[in-house]
Amino acid sequence: MRLGGSVMKPYASPKEWLGHVKELGYSAVIFPVENTAPAAVVREYAQVCRDNDLLIGEVGAWRNVMARDEKERAANLDWNIRQLELAETVGANCCVNISGSAGEIWDGYHPSLDSREVYELVVSNTQRIIDAVKPTHTAYSLEPMPWMIPESPEQYLQLMKDVDRAAFKVHLDYCNMLNGLDRYRHASAFITRCFELLGAHIVSIHAKDALLADGMLPIQINEVAPGEGTLDLSLVTKLAHGLGEDIPVFVEHLPDHDAYMKAAAVMRQAAQRAGVPVKG
Repeated sequence: MRLGGSVMKPYASPKEWLGHVKELGYSAVIFPVENTAPAAVVREYAQVCRDNDLLIGEVGAWRNVMARDEKERAANLDWNIRQLELAETVGANCCVNISGSAGEIWDGYHPSLDSREVYELVVSNTQRIIDAVKPTHTAYSLEPMPWMIPESPEQYLQLMKDVDRAAFKVHLDYCNMLNGLDRYRHASAFITRCFELLGAHIVSIHAKDALLADGMLPIQINEVAPGEGTLDLSLVTKLAHGLGEDIPVFVEHLPDHDAYMKAAAVMRQAAQRAGVPVKG
């Protein structure tokens, strides 16, 4: 299994960045520069990854391709295209975004997200981005969200059929799909179903934990750092390992370097309990 995550310490060169990556013990990385970086800088970071057997798991494209404003939407679509081009250039497993929202909060809930119109827009946006680049190595992926397409493994499979592009692959964030009490109660079965249905198409995984908040209604399920919730992280590592050693498992959404160090250690311990080797 290849473990990775963000680098929170500042860096001004590939050498400094590599030092932080090694301290964290990562064998998979999120590519640290964007498409606006000079070509020479992109090549330097990509070469450091190749020289040190670091799998580039993701290039992020985090902009709202469903924005209400037409100019903003067009600019964000173009950004996603440029980031996908970058992912192809550096040999990343995927370029990842979320499907977006017509609401004020681009990653937040909006009633229209359940409409056929929005579903068809997600399909056409995804096709447009992929067709503009026609990648042969990397993939374009959508991270699931609790209230946003795709919000279940079944919906992800259907979306893949409707997008109908070989370069559209799965970015699995099982935690983001724990959007109800039943899925939380039976989280291990749900996580297993995600891998069973989507495994052949998965190119990157976010490994997170979850915890049901105390108190009265409404139900609130919080994302927490690995080891601070109730999810079976050893199961996650076992299922990820079953997909092959070049499927990266990333920890994320942590506040600082020390928190990433701790989370990576927790995931290594989970892998050890499952008898799963961790590269690096």
